[in-house]
Amino acid sequence: MKTYSALLIFLSSLAFLFSQCAKKSSGNANPGDTTVVIPPDIKNEVDFWLTTADQSVRLAKQNTVLGFGTKTNSFPNIDVDSSAAFQSIDGFGYTLTGGSAGLINAMGANTRATLLQELFGNNDNSIGISYLRISIGASDLNAAPFTYDDVAGGQTDIPLANFNLDGDLAAGTGLIPLLKEIIAIQPSIKIIATPWTAPVWMKDNNNFKGGSLLPAYYAVYAQYFVKYILAMQAAGITIDAITPQNEPLNPDNTPSLYMTADEEAEFIKTDLGPAFHTAGLTTKIIIYDHNCDKPEYPLAILNDAAALPFVNGSAFHLYAGDISALSTVHDAFPAKAVYFTEQYTASTGAFAGDLAWHLKNVVIGSMRNWSRVALEWNLANDPDFNPHTIGGCNTCKGALTINGETVSRNVAYYIIAHASKFVPAGSVRISSNITGGLYNVAFLRPDGKKVLIVFNDNSSTASFNIRFKNKWVSPQLAAGSVGSFVW
Repeated sequence: MKTYSALLIFLSSLAFLFSQCAKKSSGNANPGDTTVVIPPDIKNEVDFWLTTADQSVRLAKQNTVLGFGTKTNSFPNIDVDSSAAFQSIDGFGYTLTGGSAGLINAMGANTRATLLQELFGNNDNSIGISYLRISIGASDLNAAPFTYDDVAGGQTDIPLANFNLDGDLAAGTGLIPLLKEIIAIQPSIKIIATPWTAPVWMKDNNNFKGGSLLPAYYAVYAQYFVKYILAMQAAGITIDAITPQNEPLNPDNTPSLYMTADEEAEFIKTDLGPAFHTAGLTTKIIIYDHNCDKPEYPLAILNDAAALPFVNGSAFHLYAGDISALSTVHDAFPAKAVYFTEQYTASTGAFAGDLAWHLKNVVIGSMRNWSRVALEWNLANDPDFNPHTIGGCNTCKGALTINGETVSRNVAYYIIAHASKFVPAGSVRISSNITGGLYNVAFLRPDGKKVLIVFNDNSSTASFNIRFKNKWVSPQLAAGSVGSFVW
């Protein structure tokens, strides 16, 4: 009997303890309620990475538990539909200018190796850059202009006997040795190359700045491209694509070259395209590479029946016009690709404002308008926004500021990282709707995971549903913040 009485006392005590736990967990103050409530085992199903406008959080993984369910709420819905697929993605990244390369090469070997792993690796601490733009010869963010066939004033080099890549080797910027290090880390990285100018002896003003390519040198200049691609290939660097000219309607940069749509079409159909074909090159020819305010430029080339077969697609910047120009060109020639290849953040810009504008336009906007890439401009410069040519951009702010061995990460780093870290090459954009000031774009990765990038353009914190296959999770984003969600 003693044993039985002790057991009754123990069970009564246990029941009392359970009832108190139930009251605490449910907030129920009713002393007569002894229901035992066991909280459900909520499993996180969506990883959430956040950057806030005030920089208090920068590309940080959140501890928020997001499990798919069907509990009704009044939040706006972002519906993600992986059965509705659009363009495939080639990658996200920056232009690796000669100035960027020089600064990175000047770092100690260990510091440089750590930085390159962060930028191009595939580990948890990497942002996974998958696409680079480089200049053919110097851009305005080299210390000085050069091409690969510079000769003394008044001379020419029609056989291109003087052609060399010295300006990008160790004696110059070290761009080529650095690219080799990058490729060793990320062998599948894609590279697009573009000239800021032709050799000056091919131009009507014999100057690095402005002027036009003389028709007499079209065939020679086509061979210049062929020699460049083959020389880079011999160095172990595959050039996936080229554009015939960076910003062909901007003759005011140093260096630069003015090229009309008719001139670019003529150059491609009579010389560049046939030269690539004869040499057996598969390097893509991508046209235009300038602002969204002139979609008639690429359309004029695409409407040229002789040029069209040589053209893979059109490239755009957004210093003028509207990002919808990419769709205008895509819709007219849906078999041809579109690319977004440059946008800079200024030294005078604010983190919050640049984060908002570039997420909405460069990343989300370009992707929702059929782009296969989204590239910010310069990867790195020093604290004084050097190097640059005399007359080159002195307000272009790199994704990184490099001061000797010290690296600071600027807004462009986070703009691209919110895509590049989670959306590898080979992903496909899938359907998602914009609702309630929540700009977004969705992707299906090769591994089957889904990625949704959301920017909250509201003036206050937004709660919303990410709805997929009739279930949803309900995260929050502070005003002006961006989240990357992966499941």
